[in-house]
Amino acid sequence: MNEKKKEIIKLIIKLAVILVIAALVAINYNTLTNIDIRQLVASSKNELTAAATIVGIYGLKGIVFVIPASLIYISVGMAFSPLKAVTVNMLGISLEVTVSYLFGIMLGGEYVENLLKKNKGGRKLLELKQQNKQSSVFIVRLLPVFPIDFASLFFGSVKFSFPKYFILSVLGIAPRVILFTLLGDKVYDLIPMKLIITVILALLPVAAVAILVKWIISKKKSRDENGGLVEKQDQI
Repeated sequence: MNEKKKEIIKLIIKLAVILVIAALVAINYNTLTNIDIRQLVASSKNELTAAATIVGIYGLKGIVFVIPASLIYISVGMAFSPLKAVTVNMLGISLEVTVSYLFGIMLGGEYVENLLKKNKGGRKLLELKQQNKQSSVFIVRLLPVFPIDFASLFFGSVKFSFPKYFILSVLGIAPRVILFTLLGDKVYDLIPMKLIITVILALLPVAAVAILVKWIISKKKSRDENGGLVEKQDQI
C-alpha cells in the first residue's frame, strides 16, 4: 500500500471518528451537560465503584468536551469526604488530560488548529505555539481562560513532550479543582466580580492608549526603515 492510500485511509478514519462523536454529542447533549453525579454515586455498589464511574466520566469528557467541569468538581465534593473527593477529581483530571492529548495526536495538527481558530481561547493557544515554552503549559492550565480539553487537544496535536505536559497540566489545574471540590459553588462568593469588572473597565482606556502608542511607534519605525532603505538605494 503506497503512502497516498495510507493518508486517505487515515483521513477517512479521522472523519468517521469525528462524525460519530459529533452525532453522539448531539443526540445526548442534554444528558451529558446535566449528568447527576450524586445519583450515580448513590446508585453505585460501593465507593470504589462510584469513584471508578466518575473517573470514567472524566475520560468521556476528554472526548466529548461538553460536560461541565465545575459540575463534576462540586458534585464529587458533595458526594465524598473532602480527601476522597479531591483524590477522585485529581485522578479524573489525570485521565481527562491524557485522553484529550491522545485525541489531539489522532486528529493531527491541521484539524486541531482549524478547530481552535474558531475559539478566542483557542487562538491564544495558537499564539503560544510560537513561543514553544514549557512554562506556557502551566500558565494555560492555571488560568481558567483556556478550556481544559481544547488545550489538551492542542498540546497533543503539536506532540508536546507527554511527561512534561502531564505533570505541568495536573499541577496547573489542581488549584481550581481543589477549590471547587472543597468549597463547592461557594467559591464564586470569594470572587469579587464587581471589583474585577470595575478594574477591567478602568483599564480599557489605558489599554486603548497603549495600543495607539504601539501603533504610532510601529508606523514611525516602518517609515524610518523605508526612508533608510531609500537613502541607501540613492547612494548606490
